[in-house]
Amino acid sequence: MCIGVPGQIIHIIDSRYAKVDVCGIQRDVNMTLVGTHDENGHPRIGQWVLIHVGFAMSVIDEHDARDTLDALQNMYAVEPDVGALLYGEERQ
Repeated sequence: MCIGVPGQIIHIIDSRYAKVDVCGIQRDVNMTLVGTHDENGHPRIGQWVLIHVGFAMSVIDEHDARDTLDALQNMYAVEPDVGALLYGEERQ
């Protein structure tokens, strides 16, 4: 099973990478599939992306991102392994 985790872009690092916040943990995410800038040339700072294995797979709206985070956090309550997706190694 593949799970994408929503994160909010907080900083553009370079033409391929952005710093993305996932539940308070900042991660470097490869933006090659969605681009660091939108179709109008504006940086994606503040936008939400769905992340899988270090890649932003798609841009999603904030409502869907927060719903998905809520669902993953509820899963974490009964299945602690989900915590690695949300919090990485920082919160084991």
